[in-house]
Amino acid sequence: MHTNKLIHESSPYLLQHAHNPVEWHPWGDEALQKAREEDKPILVSIGYAACHWCHVMERESFEDEATAALMNEYFVNIKIDREERPDLDHIYMDAVQAMTGSGGWPLNVFLTPAGKPFYGGTYFPPIKAYNRSSWKEVLMSVQQAYKERKNEIEAQAENLTAHLANANSFGIDKPEQKDTDDIFTQEKLQEITDNILKQADTIWGGFGNAPKFPQTFAIQFLLRQYHFTKDKKALEQALLSLDKMIYGGIYDQLGGGFARYSTDVRWLAPHFEKMLYDNALLIGVMAEAYQLTKKELYATTISHTIDFIEREMLDEEYGFYSALDADSEGVEGKFYTWSKNEVADLLGEDASLFCDFYDIQEKGNWEHTNITWVKEPLEKFANEKRCDVAELEEKLSVCRKKLMQQRSLRVRPQTDDKILLGWDALLNTSLSKAFAATGEERYKALAEKNIQFIEDKFSCGDGSFYHTYKKNYAKIPAFLDDYAYLAQAYIYLQEITGNSEHLNKAQKIVSFVVDNFIEEESGFFFYTHKGQKDVILRKKEVYDGATPSGNSVMAFNLQYLSMIFDQNEWAALSQKMLASLGTAIVRYPTSFGIWALLAQQKVMGTLEIAIAGKDALDHILPFLKEYLPNKIFQATQAPQPAFPLLAGKYKEGKTGFFRCKNHVCAEPVFDFTQFLQLCNT
Repeated sequence: MHTNKLIHESSPYLLQHAHNPVEWHPWGDEALQKAREEDKPILVSIGYAACHWCHVMERESFEDEATAALMNEYFVNIKIDREERPDLDHIYMDAVQAMTGSGGWPLNVFLTPAGKPFYGGTYFPPIKAYNRSSWKEVLMSVQQAYKERKNEIEAQAENLTAHLANANSFGIDKPEQKDTDDIFTQEKLQEITDNILKQADTIWGGFGNAPKFPQTFAIQFLLRQYHFTKDKKALEQALLSLDKMIYGGIYDQLGGGFARYSTDVRWLAPHFEKMLYDNALLIGVMAEAYQLTKKELYATTISHTIDFIEREMLDEEYGFYSALDADSEGVEGKFYTWSKNEVADLLGEDASLFCDFYDIQEKGNWEHTNITWVKEPLEKFANEKRCDVAELEEKLSVCRKKLMQQRSLRVRPQTDDKILLGWDALLNTSLSKAFAATGEERYKALAEKNIQFIEDKFSCGDGSFYHTYKKNYAKIPAFLDDYAYLAQAYIYLQEITGNSEHLNKAQKIVSFVVDNFIEEESGFFFYTHKGQKDVILRKKEVYDGATPSGNSVMAFNLQYLSMIFDQNEWAALSQKMLASLGTAIVRYPTSFGIWALLAQQKVMGTLEIAIAGKDALDHILPFLKEYLPNKIFQATQAPQPAFPLLAGKYKEGKTGFFRCKNHVCAEPVFDFTQFLQLCNT
């Protein structure tokens, strides 16, 4: 009798598979022990709740009795949620990419009983198609090979594991001092800018061809490059990219929030899942764009996106859920799309104006239905229609509310309601940045409630944290990204609150990471804690992909906190990491976006800003509204001798403003307006 072991799991993705006829196990000792005892290869199948092709393969193969019978007879079958176990996903994704040249989800990989990979791929159809073997054929041929050529397979698995370990040893070469000096120059920043702009789509914004991802780090770099050098092209491409996404179908025009990516160059047709991390990163970059331009579009979009997160992704304890699925009722995008008739019935005489503005067509603008998107900005549209902009916006707003009301009656896409420490921390940072840019108090309140939730539910009490939480149960030791993003969230929260306790917490986290995750030789950090024993190797991740690499965020944290606490060895470590990757950052800036921002700050120098005095906290917001991306900042209304930047700066009865660079402070200024001018020179 085969039993599926997923029913007691907390991951919605694993629970989706809990009633398959496949005898699925979660990753753990029980399954690994079973494989060793029965001498069976392990099938590891990895996906996530919002993954469209994962659902397809489940429907076609894992729910099929005959297929399940083969899997149960010949393999120990393990299901993994890549968001719960990104460490395993990274290792086995690398293995499949090394074997096949490509990767993706669902990821299906076959391991020896020792956990070492020897064969794999992504989606396999139920019958031979798309030049791919059928899933049953794969199962039979792997089983046969394991039975008849076991020695070969074990040798292959050893070789592949050795290859993965070898590919993981970047950053060992110590950069020469002259190389370091060559990397950190204005010319190199210009080269990075040029290399980003070479990939720019100057008509529709963004970078590269379809599918198009938001690439927030590249946009952030270009905004800052304009701030430092007044390079108009950099600014134009950054703002074009943001504007076209905001007007596109990738942005939910009715409900706020961004989808994962666009399947076309115009940002019209998204892959409809909404991830917490994409929205967090986009809020952060829009906050910078708003600080720089004061363009109302960015403040409004931030507001609507945070509305969406509060409405659809916020737990009653103030944690944020991971994702919303792309499909509802088995159809991708069904929840979000409209027929022209539906819109006409709901909006009556306002329908034609609404359909014109949002491109709702009789035959549909995408797969016989309609995605709402904006083909030209409101002002231009109002001009053409000879109507008042404010009146038009009011009318469209009423229409959007009617459609939203109707949409709320539809079958909703599933919510992935596990809460991940790292993704919550990314959003926390962006809420702080959004408050700094707009002064909207609710963003700050949300960030403070969320950090309290994180401390209450994720902390293990010994300096370590858990990775994932659901329904009062936290589990799985946190990974590098979780710690790096959390330390950064504390840094930004301190800036907007003036509460220096947040910096002490950030320092503790970074010390913990240095003690438990570092590879001494290279200065980079492993993805997993040194005490973790259930992985075949400890990986180091350096690319900034859909989310920032834990290593690049650690380099930022080390640099920032080295100045706050005067810890020179942390500054040296950050510098060493940056210099080790130097030329790669210049050549491939879209893969090393956060590293590029660090290089930019290194070249342009860091402003060290302190405000001390009885009214110091009143000046935080007016100061933060200024666009100064290369600053570290503390404010205090009491003496703070423990912090070098604040020590000796508090004077009874008046508030002083201090601008320092390289640990040398100019004379204090006591007039705020004059101080802002000084900061902007």
